[in-house]
Amino acid sequence: MLDINFIRENRKLVEKSAREKNYKVNFDELIRLDDERRDFLAKAEKLRAKRNAIAAKMKGGKPSLELMTEGKEIKEKLAGVEKELTKSTDRFNQALKTVPNVFFDDVPLGDEECSVEIKTWGECKETGVDHLDFATERGWLDFERGAKVAGAKFYYLKGDLALLENAIIQYAIRKVTEKGFTYMTVPDMVSSKILEGVGFAPRTSEQSDEYYIEGEDLAMIATAEMPITGYHMDEIIPEENLPLFYAGLSACFRKEAGAYGKYTRGLFRVHQFNKLEMYAFCLPEKSKEVHEHIREIEEEIWQEIGIPYHVINIAAGDLGCPAAKKYDIEYWSPVNQKYQELTSCSNCTDFQARSLNIRVRRKDGTVEILHTLNGTAVSLARTLVALIENYATEDGRLVIPEVLRPYMNGRDVI
Repeated sequence: MLDINFIRENRKLVEKSAREKNYKVNFDELIRLDDERRDFLAKAEKLRAKRNAIAAKMKGGKPSLELMTEGKEIKEKLAGVEKELTKSTDRFNQALKTVPNVFFDDVPLGDEECSVEIKTWGECKETGVDHLDFATERGWLDFERGAKVAGAKFYYLKGDLALLENAIIQYAIRKVTEKGFTYMTVPDMVSSKILEGVGFAPRTSEQSDEYYIEGEDLAMIATAEMPITGYHMDEIIPEENLPLFYAGLSACFRKEAGAYGKYTRGLFRVHQFNKLEMYAFCLPEKSKEVHEHIREIEEEIWQEIGIPYHVINIAAGDLGCPAAKKYDIEYWSPVNQKYQELTSCSNCTDFQARSLNIRVRRKDGTVEILHTLNGTAVSLARTLVALIENYATEDGRLVIPEVLRPYMNGRDVI
């Protein structure tokens, strides 16, 4: 979340960011709730001061009946004010969570189609093989039985395609650990505090993407970003320990509630998939540099695998709630003759860290909110789509990219 004092001092800037991101925020109501909260807080502090003064007078002797009566009255008043303060604070915090992060000056304005291409790599093929038909015909992919067991858009991977997914995972883990990321596995569920703190706030109620566990304060994660963000919740990290780089492997669960009109064929958009996520905790003045570093690692992965792509600077209207800036890497689909989503990386500045109270202690002793960033190393379902479309041959085989062959027992085709 944003600092309310920052919002008050930069209201026009924050309003513009919310408007450009297509979030509807009632700023007048937010300020009113903050004023109300501050009023109750001032009353509570005044009563606490009186209570403490009376307690000091009562020490060292028998208090008068008048003093005892006054003390009781103040205690009752304070209990009532504190109750109202709690309610007011809750209302204020709920309103504050609706305010998205402010985006950087170099983020393009407009909706999705206004995103700006900043780089291309690789040769774009003119023909390709449909991944769903290709994998299903070989018995590698089974959506029919997946639907029978769990519902539509769940699937089984089998045989060589499942082995190829494992090869991609092993390659990506080696890649990111060589880049200094600490590999970790993570919980596949998080509490509502983590979910809200990470900032996965839908623009409308119909866009909520998470699967919630009935009767529990838990939701299935949509990305390892969620549990990794919470890893250092309520901690103060010494400046000399930053940056901290983590890479989390997890299953990801998404309703894809906001995916209307998006490309959904086969593995491209599913309810469960595996993903290796990169994550960084860093000093505020270093986050832009770290963002570029994460993007460069993502590009290295796709260059080594040999998938043609372009990089786009995402427009404000397509940015999520916590992101100040985001790059998407989209692969070239020879089947659809266009670029399609593959991975992304986001700079969330201090937005998530403030919500989850993650701070840095500077060498001079001062404490402040640090910055968080995330980026996808590999999203396995879409990676398989891109590989089949770009590496399937006319004679019905799938060429294994050279960088993956060591993890496929040296096989060059399947």
